[in-house]
Amino acid sequence: MKVSVIGSGYVGTVTAACFAELGHNVVCIDIDPGKVDMINRGQPPIYEEGLEELLKKHAGKNIRATTDYDDAVANTDISFICVGTPSDDNGNIDLGIVKAASKSLGSAIGKKDGYHVVVVKSTVVPETTEKVVVPIIEQASGRKPGVDFGAGMNPEFLREGKAVHDFMHPDKIVVGAIDQRSDDIISALYANIKCQITHTDPGTAEMIKYVNNSFLATKISFSNEIGNICKKLGIDTYKVMEAVGKDSRISPNFLNSGAGFGGSCFPKDVKALIGKAKELGYEPGLLESVINVNEVQPLMMIDLLESRTGELEGKRIAVLGLAFKNDTDDIRESRAIPVIRALLDKGAKVSSYDPMAADNMKAIYPGIEYCDSAVKALEGANGCLVMTEWDEFKGLCSEFKVMHRPLVVDGRNMIRCEDIEYVGLCW
Repeated sequence: MKVSVIGSGYVGTVTAACFAELGHNVVCIDIDPGKVDMINRGQPPIYEEGLEELLKKHAGKNIRATTDYDDAVANTDISFICVGTPSDDNGNIDLGIVKAASKSLGSAIGKKDGYHVVVVKSTVVPETTEKVVVPIIEQASGRKPGVDFGAGMNPEFLREGKAVHDFMHPDKIVVGAIDQRSDDIISALYANIKCQITHTDPGTAEMIKYVNNSFLATKISFSNEIGNICKKLGIDTYKVMEAVGKDSRISPNFLNSGAGFGGSCFPKDVKALIGKAKELGYEPGLLESVINVNEVQPLMMIDLLESRTGELEGKRIAVLGLAFKNDTDDIRESRAIPVIRALLDKGAKVSSYDPMAADNMKAIYPGIEYCDSAVKALEGANGCLVMTEWDEFKGLCSEFKVMHRPLVVDGRNMIRCEDIEYVGLCW
């Protein structure tokens, strides 16, 4: 099939590359000429495991990029909206980019002969596809939905760092379409993937995405709260959760206590669902507590640090890990961000190391020290905070000897060294 993908971020680029790998002809649309040039050269604009290999394989063959909506729509049968949906100050999603993409698509569809399908893959609150996207396309194109063009919602369930694998080997595929014709066309794209498709309406598909992420976030905050209680009792929370996770009704996934969740999905999606609930007149107390626990959790590391070192004014503190998780350079909602802010507010001097995310963090904290190794970040430090689950941190031990005081506050249960002053966040 001939597919166009609007937006060349994490979701859009992975979607485009994986559809090309499945044998479809793909056109990427982005307003940034720099990203367009990168994709046409086979170079991904973001880091994602396995993505560069796919782009190099398919660039110039069955994948290309352009800034021209008219060109892309005229030469494809189906368009995926994969643009960003940032949160506003109240936690509600900003649909400005989705609306702009919908209008541009509608204008291009209006100039085209034949039927075209528009699919929302961006994460949007229920009712967005049918009450926002479809009407904009209808008005901009002068065409009728269900007659002249189709529409649907096809949420993504991709883990950053493993997105290519997850796309090609999904646990589930959800297609929410406005009619059977749209459903058939969207579903056909996944014919070569062995996975049952859940067929539903757009609103239900949108809700499935939010509930999926909100439930996982809830498991994390629940585990962190249990971890905090276990620490006060002197109980190993990891042994507790290992046993709890053996219950088939619960599963062991997302039960590890630590510094909390971050990234582009969990915080934003939970807040958006809270906002939608309040818009409907419902107070989602449980979801609000999920966010509250997550906001407090990383700052408890500062409390543990101060309980050992006293005031942090003028002291050098090493922060290991800046990305919100390992195997990505993404720092969005990283738990290192509030921790570094708290350290700076208390007058500490921050040295940091991350194997991939340093350049991105410089945009937020240009004044802290960025090192090219863990050892250099640790040199002369009065304490160390471990914020990200990078595998290389598991082997650190003798490296801590270069610290002024080998004190480690571990937010990810990574360090296995007995020759240091060690403090686990929840254990």
